[in-house]
Amino acid sequence: MSARARLIVASALMLLLELSLIRWSGAKVVHLSYFSNFVLLGSFLGIGLGFLRASKPGRGLPYYSPLALVGLVGFVSAYPVTVDRTDSSVIFFSSLATSGPPSWVALPVIFLAVAAVLAGPGEMVADCFHQLERLDAYRYDLIGSMAGIAAFTLFSFLGAPPLAWFLLAGALFVVLFGEVGTSVSVTLVVVLVALFGYPLSQNSDLNKVFWSPYYQVSTFEQVDASGETLWQVYVNGIPHQRLTSAALRQSQEPFYVEPYLRVPDPPKEMLIVGAGTGTDVSIALSQGVEHVDAVEIDPRLLEFGELNNPDRAYDDPRVSTYVNDGRAFLQRTDKEYDLVLFALPDSLTLVAGASALRLESYLFTEEAMASARDHLAPGGAFAMYNFYREPWLVDRLAGTLDEVFGHSPCLLSNPQAISLAVMVAGLTEADQTCDTTWQAAGDVPPPSTDDHPFLYVQDGEGLLGIPWIYVIAIGLILLVSVASVGLVAGSEAKGMWAYRDLFFLGAAFLLLETKNITGFALYFGTTWLVNALVFFGVLVAVLAAVEITRRFAVPPIKTMYAVLFGGLILAWAVPTSWVLSLPLLLRLVVAIVIAIIPIMAANVIFAQRFATTSNGTTAFGTNLLGAMFGGCLEYVALAVGYRSLLIVCAGLYLVAYLTTPKQIPDSTGRHLSHQPG
Repeated sequence: MSARARLIVASALMLLLELSLIRWSGAKVVHLSYFSNFVLLGSFLGIGLGFLRASKPGRGLPYYSPLALVGLVGFVSAYPVTVDRTDSSVIFFSSLATSGPPSWVALPVIFLAVAAVLAGPGEMVADCFHQLERLDAYRYDLIGSMAGIAAFTLFSFLGAPPLAWFLLAGALFVVLFGEVGTSVSVTLVVVLVALFGYPLSQNSDLNKVFWSPYYQVSTFEQVDASGETLWQVYVNGIPHQRLTSAALRQSQEPFYVEPYLRVPDPPKEMLIVGAGTGTDVSIALSQGVEHVDAVEIDPRLLEFGELNNPDRAYDDPRVSTYVNDGRAFLQRTDKEYDLVLFALPDSLTLVAGASALRLESYLFTEEAMASARDHLAPGGAFAMYNFYREPWLVDRLAGTLDEVFGHSPCLLSNPQAISLAVMVAGLTEADQTCDTTWQAAGDVPPPSTDDHPFLYVQDGEGLLGIPWIYVIAIGLILLVSVASVGLVAGSEAKGMWAYRDLFFLGAAFLLLETKNITGFALYFGTTWLVNALVFFGVLVAVLAAVEITRRFAVPPIKTMYAVLFGGLILAWAVPTSWVLSLPLLLRLVVAIVIAIIPIMAANVIFAQRFATTSNGTTAFGTNLLGAMFGGCLEYVALAVGYRSLLIVCAGLYLVAYLTTPKQIPDSTGRHLSHQPG
């Protein structure tokens, strides 16, 4: 292959492996529910190390990479971390007992293995950088990255299992290794087929285990003591739903009918967020509701409910289904309801690329509760129930309803049942009929907000508001990363100092990307498709910046930094509430404009600087390691909120500007001023 074609294939492999490992390891290792970007950080470290290693002469093909991949898959397959729980109705909030290797064993092994896996493609990409002009190499790297994201997005859309993801990755290894590495690459494909194909061959009913865009879903058919057939639904090894008839569920767990008992008049129009496999919908219909809008974020769970719900709830003409994020649905509809119910909407997974943002995080903020209130018809009520795990979490949610509705909600609470709670808040106090209402006992945690949507993080814990579990993990990651860079780069590590500005550019851009991911998730929903489009859109913007730099005379770096800081100020100044109030199409335009200005400016700066580097692979590797550092800084949002990440981002860009050499030597030995004129 030509260097350009090889670069595209290697970059596609790099992104495909990164996304596949994030998704697959999160389904197999429950500990990773604490660290959504743990594998991402390992990926950045590995790619950066691959670029640094590419500067060493006399290297062979990176056979260690597929071997590390097989070792990682084998380790996790042999020693999975699973939930050790007998009561399948209990909802997991990252605190149940687990079986398998402890986190202090599993997490370091996975982190280092991911770094080793990604170092190989990184090294092959870096080899192509040696053969091409700087910006020409960068543009083909971006094109390959976009191809990798597109392939994984297609797999998510089709519900393809990991066998398909990693077989494609193995095929790309075969292409890149060529005739020289035929035996190694063929062995890789055979082993991957064995590791992922064997479990599939043992499953006689493939519908029992399937992959949605968010989880691995496992379903188990059982017969209840009463003789009724029911389904247990696990996601990523965690008990998630129990699919039964409305009659059985109401007899065994009567709290499901509490919302209908706490309103003066039976509801006619109802919205259910988190409809899942349809049990809540069945109960609503059995209570006489005339029409239900059922919203579920996961299309495969909804499809499973359509096929297997014993009451055939989704076949009922009184039910309309919507595959969407609940908050996004509320923002897009003008309809009013007699009852809005948040029915156990616990995703048990986190948004890729965001440190602690769950799929449902923006559904439980103060602003989201206000949006639900605004969709209530006169006399209407809002209700929610779940097993909330901790009493302080019940107080936080009940206190949020108290603030939003102006009066205490009805509260049915059973702390012995893992803080089971049912809350009902009428539009007015007369619109709720309570046996007991919530009463604040001691200090009530403040509401979760759109800027600080960390419902499950208790305030005041850890270091400056960042829980110790994150502080310790990130500290260890940074120590391991520094040691790895020293080991791989050796004496050449000193050469990285010349590109310290690129390190800070990488760190700042990762935070900027995170802010955009969380912003678009708030504006348009935390769905997998929105997330994929944001990642793809960022790469398109970066590619556009590179093309502009290649083809046109761009302003000097000093001017571009002014544009960059102006874009950050604009993003800070525009209120989130104002953007959310806009019509959908106008909201999209405004969100793109706010995002695109700093992204384009930052990448024009990077392209200008990268084009003049004397050692492209070391420079690019330094930038990638900076991105890993930015991923660690992302956890600062747990303390200060996502909006304040813009301040941290601006500070990093300021350091990058101040550390940019006044005279920049290019690859020909000439010197270019970064502040011409």
